[in-house]
Amino acid sequence: MDYIFSTGIIGSLILVTGAAWPESKDVKHPMKSLKNWLFAIGGFAILLYAIFGYMQGGPIFFMILEILVAVSSILMMLNTPDKVDVPILTISSLGLIVWSLFLFEGYSTIIFILGLCGIGLGYTLQGGTLRRSVALTLGSILIAVFSYIGASWIFFWLNVFFAIFSAYYVYKGLAKKK
Repeated sequence: MDYIFSTGIIGSLILVTGAAWPESKDVKHPMKSLKNWLFAIGGFAILLYAIFGYMQGGPIFFMILEILVAVSSILMMLNTPDKVDVPILTISSLGLIVWSLFLFEGYSTIIFILGLCGIGLGYTLQGGTLRRSVALTLGSILIAVFSYIGASWIFFWLNVFFAIFSAYYVYKGLAKKK
């Protein structure tokens, strides 16, 4: 097992654990949430995996995705107010979307861009909310589809499991509203 694959597996396991971890609305600051720490650490490990993969000839799109995840993680952990993080993420997302369009490799790029937006939004929305779980679920499903098309199996399975666990919290959130 090489260092690239190992980095991807370890980062994926951390992120999937974060997706499965129960989220508490009682946490006053994101830095006190184990779930958020798992998201942040796993996201940075997967950023390393994407960079290593790109250096070995892999697709750049996953590096773009993980750059947005890194920016989102920093904003999430700093607990920046929406009036600060929304413009930062909007500008970051637009820049990364434009970059993706310049690299346009077919219509699957559009699936990637929509998934990118969903995951970035999900990272920054308030923890324990239905909106956050829905954004993470939809973003992960779209990234899983993009990963399947590109045969990038670590990203595919990471996002399949991430979507499953996020969808579970959507289900729980909808059940509470009844």
